[in-house]
Amino acid sequence: MKGTMKAPLVIVGATGMVGTRLVAQALAAGRRTIAIANDADALDRLQARYGAALTTLFADIRSDGDAADLAARLRALPGPAPGAVIAAIRGAAGSQRVLDAPADFLRRRLDEDLLPHLSIARHLLPMLATQPRAGYVLIGGPGADHPWSGYGHHSIGASALRMLARVLHEEARTLPVRVQMLAVDSPVRCDANAATARAQWPDVDAIADHALRLVDGAANADVALVRFPIGAAVRPPGLSDDLDVGPCAPPTQHQTDASALLRRLATAASPQESRS
Repeated sequence: MKGTMKAPLVIVGATGMVGTRLVAQALAAGRRTIAIANDADALDRLQARYGAALTTLFADIRSDGDAADLAARLRALPGPAPGAVIAAIRGAAGSQRVLDAPADFLRRRLDEDLLPHLSIARHLLPMLATQPRAGYVLIGGPGADHPWSGYGHHSIGASALRMLARVLHEEARTLPVRVQMLAVDSPVRCDANAATARAQWPDVDAIADHALRLVDGAANADVALVRFPIGAAVRPPGLSDDLDVGPCAPPTQHQTDASALLRRLATAASPQESRS
């Protein structure tokens, strides 16, 4: 009996710390996987490690044209069109105060950290729309909620990327494709930094595992932004975000006391208003 060839998973940024673990876990689960990166040597090492089980494509996405070319090359591959995409891309790291750098420095950082995500989404989301229950997951780094000392440019880019993910989540409903972001709110622990990493840092394999579950719709299927580690206390109490789903939380004692004070002030002011 002939089986149906399953739509492949595309991993953009496949040679990075998270990307390599995504590739390893996807292949271990028997998924057809296409690894895309702008590091040709690292792609060659992945290909040598996994052989024919992995398809690799070199792509350096700097413009809409680069993303359109990537989409055309993906369509030209044999077999069904991709049914899922995980984008784990990020520009080069670098420490510099925003105040010490010219405005063009921040513009270049956004060109590397933010705009490639938009270009890729613009050209790959329509391709995913041909497959049922298609998922698209962006993986974001830390610094989006609070200034990251010495890395303010990364904080700005990460914050903008989270808003882009929310916008794509809404706009892609019409395709329909499920777009989500897995927002990693701290540095990541891996084999290379195991001796110095803090215990509370999330493990890179756990991040990859949750990203794969997200892209399959097996976790957090109805929200745009999923923070990782799941359940981490990263927000001041009372602030709403995409994970705050379901009934509204009961008011805090502070909010109740403030409401009572406002009612007393309004009652005290009423007689004066009636006499004026």
